[in-house]
Amino acid sequence: MLEKVNYPEDLRKLDLQQKKQLAQELREKMIQTVSNTGGHLASNLGVVELTIALHAIFNTPIDKIIWDVGHQTYVHKMLTGRKEKLHTLRQMNGLAGFPKVTESIYDCFNTGHSSTSISVALGMARARDIKKENHKIVAVIGDGALTGGMALEALNDVGSSNTNMLVILNDNEMSISKNVGGISMLLSKLRTKGLYTNVNGKGKRTINKIPVVGEEVVKLVQKAKRGIKQFVIPKMYFEDIGFRYLGPVDGHNLEALENIFKVVKEQNGPTLVHVLTKKGKGYKPAEDSPDMFHSTSKFDVLTGEKLGKAKFDYSKVFGNKLVDLAKTNPNIVAITAAMKDGTGLRAFAKEFPQRFFDVGIAEQHAVGLAAGLAKAGMIPVVPMYSSFIQRAFDQLVHDVAILNLPVVICSDRSGIVGNDGETHQGLLDMAFTNIIPNFTIMAPKDFSELENMLEFAVNLKRPVLIRYPRGAEELHFEAQEKIELGKCEILQKGKEICLIGIGKFVAKAYRIADRLKEEGIQASVLNARFLKPLDEETLFEFMKKSQITITLEDASLKCGLGSEIERMAFEQNLNCEILKIGYPDEFIKHGNCQEIEQEYGLEEETILQKIREIKALRRGNRCLKIVEKTSQKGKMQENY
Repeated sequence: MLEKVNYPEDLRKLDLQQKKQLAQELREKMIQTVSNTGGHLASNLGVVELTIALHAIFNTPIDKIIWDVGHQTYVHKMLTGRKEKLHTLRQMNGLAGFPKVTESIYDCFNTGHSSTSISVALGMARARDIKKENHKIVAVIGDGALTGGMALEALNDVGSSNTNMLVILNDNEMSISKNVGGISMLLSKLRTKGLYTNVNGKGKRTINKIPVVGEEVVKLVQKAKRGIKQFVIPKMYFEDIGFRYLGPVDGHNLEALENIFKVVKEQNGPTLVHVLTKKGKGYKPAEDSPDMFHSTSKFDVLTGEKLGKAKFDYSKVFGNKLVDLAKTNPNIVAITAAMKDGTGLRAFAKEFPQRFFDVGIAEQHAVGLAAGLAKAGMIPVVPMYSSFIQRAFDQLVHDVAILNLPVVICSDRSGIVGNDGETHQGLLDMAFTNIIPNFTIMAPKDFSELENMLEFAVNLKRPVLIRYPRGAEELHFEAQEKIELGKCEILQKGKEICLIGIGKFVAKAYRIADRLKEEGIQASVLNARFLKPLDEETLFEFMKKSQITITLEDASLKCGLGSEIERMAFEQNLNCEILKIGYPDEFIKHGNCQEIEQEYGLEEETILQKIREIKALRRGNRCLKIVEKTSQKGKMQENY
């Protein structure tokens, strides 16, 4: 069947059995592909039938489907002209792992973060109404994403708007980690509606068969239905705020899905269809461990085992050190936004369950909660992926920094993270915290320095951001100077070149210095450690003695290390050559980290070549200055 289906119009020609066969083939192709490329497997296996039904009933791409987060769109991509490119998934210049408007007209909005689809869908629906167009708008959102404040704000607006749009709640009882909170409890109650719906339907059919009075009896029963429903299903939240609620419906029953979509397609006003799916459906390892297969590296299809040995990474180092610190400091607490395992907090949660808080996908609330805990005397540590910290910018400013509270924000997966692309690259954290007063910003060069920085941060009694990359340390440094506020670390002294690195790129600076030494060039290597406060005194002393200063950062050059050193040089009237190595003012596409560094000229050989060119140019400029100076005296030829 998969060979016959290239676009939704092909899908709409199939009968039910053929679509069921197609679902099986889609799963097989996905499992095989993701085992080679890595990617988000469990969530995609869970939405196969849902995706088929959506494209079969709705007239895409005229009708618009907005996928919340978007990591579950592999099936959507295969059904919309991209199945032959699936093997390029998440590879440089290949298919993105998320919807991309530049990739297909069937992708009507770029997504990558949680809880955004309902807001976007409402905007599109209102634009449609203003322009007097006639097409359907569908937002697909998971139960985990529904805990996000933005999703709840949007639901509130949609419910009171009377706008014609559909929200599909894909309820698999799980996001990345198991869902928590009141919304999860509400959905658990709503799942009991299946019993009510079945009883209600059977009763209606039976009563209708009664001659003469059957229809009237049904009408009387319907008048009482709302009261019965509230009794059977407490807190019918969605209907109370203005939605027509339908479901729950089995998300793996194609016939049931298509039937309910045919009904809602003809309805007006806000409608929510509650669909129950199983994450990892059809592949037992993913069904048994959906969290492990949420985002997976390459794996063996037969066993489900990940290929390659698991690395001891920054997240684990952070988590283990936090446990050690919390054993001696009872005021330390940890907060996660639905990422306990991803950020290394599993051990802390087990060791200190009363001091661990999982707030669900709610980064703003996580930082606000941290501020409240800090104001009351605790020391909250909040690890988040760098690209997710962006979602809580106002709380960092308003709730933490203004009060100068001792909240430690740990920016995990900072810098380039690779295959997830623009929405997940962690390039902006230093830039946007650098402009917030009262924040201290640090980045470790290796595992040991992360441990030392975390211990330093929990005792600093002010807002701190510690940023560290995904994966393993690139180079382990034996010597570790004591961390002092606003002091850099001198790793090597030289005369001609001054290399200043921060975080992950300190290792790159060190290796470049070794290469320069082979060419007879002596280079200093400084580990900045702090972006804020910057060690201007030490940096100035090394820079003024060097011909060239090179800054290296795995981050945006805007408001980063290079920008700060340029500012410092200008303010102190330091006339020196500065070469800034980092990422430009643009969004970085997907690809592995090595490929991205190569494309942007950040690999060591390219940096070395730039240094050689600058040195050669400086020699040329000095010669020209001599010529210009002496030619005024008529001695150009003699002195040249």
